[in-house]
Amino acid sequence: MNEKKITRRSFLKGTLLTVGAAIASPVLSQVAPLTLRDPSQNTKSSEFMQRSVSRVNYGPSYGIAKLNANENPYGPSPEALNAMNKAIQKGSYYVTAVTKLKEMIAEKNNVTPDHILIGSGSSAPLQWLATKVTRKGHILGPDLFWDTTSIMGSKNNQFTLERLPKSSDLSINLDDMEKFVTPNTSLIQITNPNNPTGLTISPTKLKEFCKKLSKKVLVLVDEAYNELTPQPEKNTMVPLVRKGFDVVVARTFSKIYGLAGMRVGYIIAKPELIEKIASFGLGDYSLNQAGVAGAIASYNDEVFLKFSKQKIIEAREIIEEAVKVNGLQSLSSTTNFVFVNLGDLNAESFRKEMAKENVLVRGIYRDYSHWSRVSTGKIEDVIQYANALPRVLEKIA
Repeated sequence: MNEKKITRRSFLKGTLLTVGAAIASPVLSQVAPLTLRDPSQNTKSSEFMQRSVSRVNYGPSYGIAKLNANENPYGPSPEALNAMNKAIQKGSYYVTAVTKLKEMIAEKNNVTPDHILIGSGSSAPLQWLATKVTRKGHILGPDLFWDTTSIMGSKNNQFTLERLPKSSDLSINLDDMEKFVTPNTSLIQITNPNNPTGLTISPTKLKEFCKKLSKKVLVLVDEAYNELTPQPEKNTMVPLVRKGFDVVVARTFSKIYGLAGMRVGYIIAKPELIEKIASFGLGDYSLNQAGVAGAIASYNDEVFLKFSKQKIIEAREIIEEAVKVNGLQSLSSTTNFVFVNLGDLNAESFRKEMAKENVLVRGIYRDYSHWSRVSTGKIEDVIQYANALPRVLEKIA
C-alpha cells in the first residue's frame, strides 16, 4: 500500500482546495473553513473586557495604607520590571532560566548550584522540607514564629510541630531549645530575624548552636529578612552549609527585593538533602517566567537594594517614634515590621479600628492578644498610621 507523506507544504496545499474539488469530496464540502478573527474587532466584547480588567486591583486601593504583610512597596526594581516585561512575552513557554538564577545565588554564596533549590517563594521548599521531616519526627520551634509552612507540611503526617514555652521577652532561647530536643525531633526551625517579633539572635551564639545541634538533628534557619539586618553577611548561617553541617538556610525575593507577588524563593543546603527535599515538589514547573526574570534582574541590583533598605529604616523609625509618643512600647526590630505592645488593649479590636482609618495592620498572633504587628510601607502610609494611632487608642481604651 502506498502511503502519502504529509508535509507542511502538502498540508497547506490541501487547505487551498478549489470549489470543484470541494464538491467532489462530500466530507470536505461539509467542513467550514478555519478563520482567525481579531477579538478586538468585536466592539462589545472588547469594551466588556476593558471594563472588567479596569476593575481588577493588583495592590491596595488608593488611600489604603497596607501595612499588614511585610512587603516592600518600592519594588519591583526598574531592572526587574524591564526583565519581567521581556519574560512575559515568552509566557507561553515553561520557565527555562532557573539554572541561571541558581548559578547567581551559588556564586554569591560560594556554593555549587546543586546546593540551591528554588520554589514558589521560600514557602514552597519550606513546606516540602516540613513534609519530609515530619514523616519521621517532630519539628521543634519557638512558641512564636512564622509557622505556616511547618503546620501545612506536617498536616498529613504522624508527627507535627512542637513549641518551646513562652519567653518573657519574646526572644528565642537557644539553651531552652537544646533542652527540648528529643529522639523524636527531626528538625529545629528558627526564623532569624524572627517574624513577628523582629528580633535577631546573636550570630555568634546561633552559629555555635547550629554547629552543636546539627550533629544530632537537622537545623533550619529561615533568613527571609536577613538582607534587612545591619550586617547580613555576619548574621547568615550559609557558611555552615559550605562547611558541610546539617543546616538549611531559607531566603526569599518577597521582602527587600519587592517581588512578593512574583513568588520566588530558595533554600541552601547540602546537595544530597536538596535532592530529597526536591522530590516533594514540582520542580521548575511550579515557577513562572516573570518571577524568575525579576529575581535574576534584582539579585545583584545594589542600587535598588540600598534604596529600599534606607526607605524601610526611615519608615520603621517613624513607626517607632509614633509608638513611643503615644505611650506604647515595641520590640527592637531589624526588619521591615515592628511588634507593638498595646498594653491592656486587644490587638484584634485595634486592627478593626485601624481598618476604619484605612490602615491595615495584623491582628492577634496565637494567644498574644495585646501585641500588634505593623509593617513598613511607603513613607506616606506609615505617616497615615502614625496620625491614626492616637485616635484609635482613644476609641478602644
